[in-house]
Amino acid sequence: MSSGGPDLFVICKSCGSEVSPYITECPYCGNRLRKRAPKLDRGGRPQQRQSRPRRRTSPSLGPLRRGEIPGIRVDARPYATALIVLASTVLFVLLRSDVVSLRHFVVASDAVIGGPSEWWTVFTAAFSYESTGYAFVAIATIAIFGWLLERRHGPLVVLALFLLGAAGGLAVVAATDSSLVAMGGNGGALALVAAWAVPDVLDLRRGREIDGDLLGAATFAVVLLLLPVVVTAADALAGATGLLVGLLAGLPLARTRAG
Repeated sequence: MSSGGPDLFVICKSCGSEVSPYITECPYCGNRLRKRAPKLDRGGRPQQRQSRPRRRTSPSLGPLRRGEIPGIRVDARPYATALIVLASTVLFVLLRSDVVSLRHFVVASDAVIGGPSEWWTVFTAAFSYESTGYAFVAIATIAIFGWLLERRHGPLVVLALFLLGAAGGLAVVAATDSSLVAMGGNGGALALVAAWAVPDVLDLRRGREIDGDLLGAATFAVVLLLLPVVVTAADALAGATGLLVGLLAGLPLARTRAG
């Protein structure tokens, strides 16, 4: 590389990866590199150039894939989020068309389904919807915040958070017998929203600049919490359990992101 040309990459101080000098956040670990993208001089170089360490602390990025720019990783596909959204959508269509029996996809009292619910219905009910409005709000929230979390922490975190929030919330409902009928992923959606928002809330309290839209996340959370007012199957206790799961999980995830 000639001395007059622009740097192809800089080194992230958190994870040591080579990244583009024109981005503000490391795509590998989420560490903030700078508050805003650097201004370029006439030669196309950043005006504030970061010094490159003499010893590289991480392995090279390896061969570039098609369409990939040096120093910028192509985002991985959100497999876990897509799986949750696909399963929920397919079950919604099957339930609305009466192809499958509602008994196996709902947590309900004995009086509603003529007997006790099976233990595994807390998992099937987490993906099941009968109300179109409920399905739209919950699945859209899962798609947005599941994708955002999967970019940060990978598919296993998203899948675990959803199951703990949704199935865990419905298990609490079944154990307390607080609802005639409960189904849907409002608890899982709230867990994803809360876990995504916690790191930005902590950064905001420390006086740091954030890129996330906390007001938008709060709007999604409020709508999900108010769903039980108009949709009986969206149990309030399941939603509150999912919100608590997300808040508790968000704290260690915030430390992982910062590290």
